[in-house]
Amino acid sequence: MKNVLVTGGTGFVGSNLAEALLEKGCNVRILRRESSDMRAIEGIDVEHVIGDVRDCESLKKAMKGCDTVFHTAALVTFEKEKAELQREINVGGTRNIVHACLASGVQRLVHTSSIAALGYPINGALATEETPFNWPKTWGYKYSKHKSEEEVLNGVKQGLDAVIVNPSVIVGERDIHFHGGDILRRVKKWQVFMYVEGGMNVVYVGDVVKGHIAAAENGRSGERYILAGENLTHKEVFRRTARIVGGFSPVAKLPLPALRLAAKIIERGSKLIGTEPIITQDLVSGAGRYNWFSCEKATRELHYTITPFEDTVRRAYSWYRMKGLM
Repeated sequence: MKNVLVTGGTGFVGSNLAEALLEKGCNVRILRRESSDMRAIEGIDVEHVIGDVRDCESLKKAMKGCDTVFHTAALVTFEKEKAELQREINVGGTRNIVHACLASGVQRLVHTSSIAALGYPINGALATEETPFNWPKTWGYKYSKHKSEEEVLNGVKQGLDAVIVNPSVIVGERDIHFHGGDILRRVKKWQVFMYVEGGMNVVYVGDVVKGHIAAAENGRSGERYILAGENLTHKEVFRRTARIVGGFSPVAKLPLPALRLAAKIIERGSKLIGTEPIITQDLVSGAGRYNWFSCEKATRELHYTITPFEDTVRRAYSWYRMKGLM
């Protein structure tokens, strides 16, 4: 692994990955759009190629001379109105990446998927790489990531050397759009008054980046690797976060029917006034479940390690404060 392309290089995972690859001594090139927000990649000296995952020719141009491709580009949204665009980027874009890798003779592709592409655990068990997809098959974020994995596996059948990594909810530096970082922001602003039944898995972006690199170096072609952190209840996530960033630690439980009704009302209301909804029905579809995952396979095969949740929050919060974002 010497000459590397990172798609989505101006994004949360992509920018952190680009920085780590530079430190490793790689020649790093990123694919970005002309209109990309450059804040996350600030201070990282990489080669920029203008293109789009929906444009096969721009992908081939970006991959020229590269031995390894990290495909981190994706549209993360839970809005129904953006489902078609999400499908074009997440599924069609991944199909284009696979074709371009095969045409360009890329030696290895590492595809950034998500635990959203896996099924949810049942009967109190931890979900693994083998847990079948059991979410509703709609064009939401989960299904788009599931279908994008199918495109990668189709490429493997055609001879592409590709590995899939499945991060959980990522928190850390350079999350300028507040994906996982929204947990910190809402707690800090006293916007989380109640919690819901269930739990989630939160992972530090630095661990995710190391997992990507280890997958490129040692992952088995055609295999998935869950890159997860600690499994915590929602109440525990908010309580521990509040201890570090301040804000409010909720003590009352919100009934699930009330949450789902609120999401439905907010989603419809936001559509009427033309604003982005703070919650959607797709976003809360997993509420009430203990979405907990095992990263034992990554630990065993990639020597993957986990940063404690409190350290993850401290590092993210420190970066946000340094940048004046929180």
